[in-house]
Amino acid sequence: MRNIYAECAALLAAGKDLIMATIAGRKGSAPRTAGTKMLVRRDGSLTGTIGGGLLEAQVIDSAREIFQTGRPVLRHFSLTGATAQSTDMICGGNLDVLLELWSSQRQECLELSQKAAGCIDRREKACLVTRLPHGRDEATFLPKHLVTAGGGADGFPRWLPDQIQCGGDAGPTIIESGGDSFLLEPLGHPGTVYIFGAGHVSQQLALLTAMVDFRTVVLDDRAEFVCAERFPRADELIVLDSFDHCLEGLNISDDGYLVIVTRGHRHDLTVLEQALTTPARYIGMIGSRRKVATLYRALRDQGVTEEQLARVHAPIGLAIGAETPEEIAVSIVGELIAVRAGVEPKAAG
Repeated sequence: MRNIYAECAALLAAGKDLIMATIAGRKGSAPRTAGTKMLVRRDGSLTGTIGGGLLEAQVIDSAREIFQTGRPVLRHFSLTGATAQSTDMICGGNLDVLLELWSSQRQECLELSQKAAGCIDRREKACLVTRLPHGRDEATFLPKHLVTAGGGADGFPRWLPDQIQCGGDAGPTIIESGGDSFLLEPLGHPGTVYIFGAGHVSQQLALLTAMVDFRTVVLDDRAEFVCAERFPRADELIVLDSFDHCLEGLNISDDGYLVIVTRGHRHDLTVLEQALTTPARYIGMIGSRRKVATLYRALRDQGVTEEQLARVHAPIGLAIGAETPEEIAVSIVGELIAVRAGVEPKAAG
């Protein structure tokens, strides 16, 4: 789900109440990570998933209760033992899930969901802080505050802990402060993929990167190739004068993923040389091992170090025997997901 808060805002604006289920903590091999969200409507229909199977069935049961009482709960779910083994939940592990009613009758719910959705859409680093259920809060919408990098327009309420920070790669976490517990949810965006080249592989790649929540930018020096008809899911299309200065104005940071799939060795070399000067989290280049070796020799002659070259994933993608543009795109996106998740990927051969 690219922006579940946008979906939440749309439902609330349409007068529909919902239960927001958020994985606040995980131990063991539970199916989804902390911060994963799911929306449950009164009719039991869902947006998003927190793991499927027995877990979601239990969450839906809990949601029915919360629709009646209005009281938020932080509920513990065990995916181990005889009950789990008798169902399809074979992952094991334990989850703490925050379940809370977001009512269309409460203006603060709509406004907060709109603000959170806006932060995500603008790629603005922010943190949603929720004071977790306490005896005095159980009959109300839990106190929340959206903290942005600029400090937030509304100032800081007295109950907000001092140690809140925006940005970074840390996932949701629970902290203790002043006798209360707080759920911290970073709203940072999941990374931007810059695809250099607009050929057949790029077309398939841009569909998949958008599908797995990367912001997707496609760049090429051929205007007839860089168009919405060919890249309907891309967030941005850039027609370059040439690849010689293709990174100008992009402001690539450590949440950037650079994929080099141009139409020729010369352009690949030009882009790679510039890519190595950025703090991008990922740099990948398509091509055979022979081509890669040839380009690396050229870069070494220009003074590029082995340490710099070690940053490059080349040949690009996971080793799945990919041949077609569609298969190559799958292998590349698999590698991007692994890098984003902090997992060491197995490179293609």
